[in-house]
Amino acid sequence: MTLLIASDHGGFELKQFLLQRLRAAGREVEDLGTDDGSVSVDYPDYAAAVAARVAGDSSVLGILVCGTGIGMSIAANKFAGVRAALAHDEFTARMAREHNNANILVLGGRVLDADAAWQMVQVWLGAAFEGGRHQNRLDKITQLEQARC
Repeated sequence: MTLLIASDHGGFELKQFLLQRLRAAGREVEDLGTDDGSVSVDYPDYAAAVAARVAGDSSVLGILVCGTGIGMSIAANKFAGVRAALAHDEFTARMAREHNNANILVLGGRVLDADAAWQMVQVWLGAAFEGGRHQNRLDKITQLEQARC
């Protein structure tokens, strides 16, 4: 499983913390930026970098971090096949995978404690999509994506 991570300046510190923790846990993670939290950057650029690689590739997962997580969520979900879920706690992180098969976890660097965010990442990565009735709902989302084109 390929794991990608990116942030804007508002999520830089949390991204760096998560990147260090993921690597210490033995995960290979590709950092798609930003590389400097002191310079203001545009979150859609980083959301697009991750979402473009996640879209349509079930072997790739992503983590995005901005100040609140809202902007990254909106931008990443513009890509067909992406299910970017903004999580606020371990429960929403787990449900994002189990019920929504979220392939991108989005976190708010200015609203989450780093240790809590780390726990959320671990829960999300450890959860599995339940399928069943949830697959029917994802199929409807796919139909919505196709109808837009």
